Amino acid sequence: MNELIGRVFSFEKQVFPNQSVLYGQLASQGQTPKALMISCADSRVVPEQIMQAQPGDLFVCRNAGNIIPPYATQNGGVTSTVEYAVMALGIRDIIVCGHSDCGAMKAVANPAGLDAMPNVAAWLRHSAAAAKVVNDGYPELEGTERLRAVIIENVVAQLANLRTHPSVAAGIARGEISLHGWFFDIGHGQMLALDGETNRFIAIKEGEDLPVALKASPRRAADYAFPQAAE
Repeated sequence: MNELIGRVFSFEKQVFPNQSVLYGQLASQGQTPKALMISCADSRVVPEQIMQAQPGDLFVCRNAGNIIPPYATQNGGVTSTVEYAVMALGIRDIIVCGHSDCGAMKAVANPAGLDAMPNVAAWLRHSAAAAKVVNDGYPELEGTERLRAVIIENVVAQLANLRTHPSVAAGIARGEISLHGWFFDIGHGQMLALDGETNRFIAIKEGEDLPVALKASPRRAADYAFPQAAE
């Protein structure tokens, strides 16, 4: 721990002086992050490092299992973060990022042992859809392959939960918000992204278009000329 704390002094003496102008602008002008990233709290996953983000670039919300509870009237940290990011900061890109070897998703795939952690068990119920999809749709998978499927389907499930949030739903309808589903492979340093057109995760590659789960496009479902009732 002393080594970790010591890095604060290294930041003050070596890092900050080289970025003092940037920090000065952020202090005086506020933040205008380019994206909201909802990722796992796992210490091996560092969103700012993965995206090579500078201070002020990325608005980050981390929790066990990169979970987004469906919208409800009860206040919650994730719900408040999403609402603030969209309505106060004007963020137009929201990323949900899962990762390989996720401990939270291991518990979703095999909930044995959660009796001693009732709060964790309650939190992970927001990923029940992912477990159900894998159990019913991938019955042949076992071990590591089954866990990977749960992790990936959890990203899809959380994107669906995200769309229940009024601020996000309204932004999608206006064509102002894009949703992204990512999977980070820790061991290979590779990022996969959900392609909304094929509904599959594919590798992000330099020089190729970024796969997007839901591209920004206006949607007005009620724009329909209903037939007039006969007199």
